[in-house]
Amino acid sequence: MSSKLFIVPTPIGNLEDITLRALRVLKECSFIACEDTRVSVKLLNHFEISKPLISFYSYNQQKRVPEIIDKILNGSDAALISDAGMPAISDPGYMLVRAAIDKGIIVEVLPGASAAITALIGSGLPTDGYIFCGFLKKKSGKMKKELSQAAALGKTIIFYESPRRIIKTAELCREVFGGKTQMCVARELTKKFEEFIRGDIESVIEQLKSKKEILGEMAVLINAASSLLDENEKNKKKNK
Repeated sequence: MSSKLFIVPTPIGNLEDITLRALRVLKECSFIACEDTRVSVKLLNHFEISKPLISFYSYNQQKRVPEIIDKILNGSDAALISDAGMPAISDPGYMLVRAAIDKGIIVEVLPGASAAITALIGSGLPTDGYIFCGFLKKKSGKMKKELSQAAALGKTIIFYESPRRIIKTAELCREVFGGKTQMCVARELTKKFEEFIRGDIESVIEQLKSKKEILGEMAVLINAASSLLDENEKNKKKNK
């Protein structure tokens, strides 16, 4: 049987969210490619899994991809994991998957934890259509352009943000969408201090500013459809 590349999601916080299938694959594979070996070894130790680890992150993936592909072609099953969640979603993985496909290697993707989908379902915003933007550009002008382009689709927009930039980013969203557009900031998902901050953009900014300290990686969600409806109503009133 040909060797495979397994894409294995890991918990985004709560270790109980790893699947039985994921644990089996991690125990049976020949080696594991991981984003940060220091983070991954803690997870593996918790489940008493001992495997050779290869670091695979943004700045070394071009070098690592040929190494991993060669190992698979020579008969080793490989598992790719990230620090948290689904590999290749705002994390390294795409280049390795693409290379494996090009070499005729079977790529087996296991379903599992994803911060974006978890946040979407808990946000209370429409789930029938959404656009995931990952991490936005850091410069305000480029960020506005990305958000404006996403808003044109009229879907729920999802992106990730750091705690130190969240207030500034929320204020920028107010400029793009208006203060009455519905927003949700989901932080510390599946962890002890999990929190969903919901409301219109204006009230979310107020809630964020009222906190003494903001911790944890965040998923930000915006109901762009409601923003477009508000804009249409304004235009109707102007044309009357």
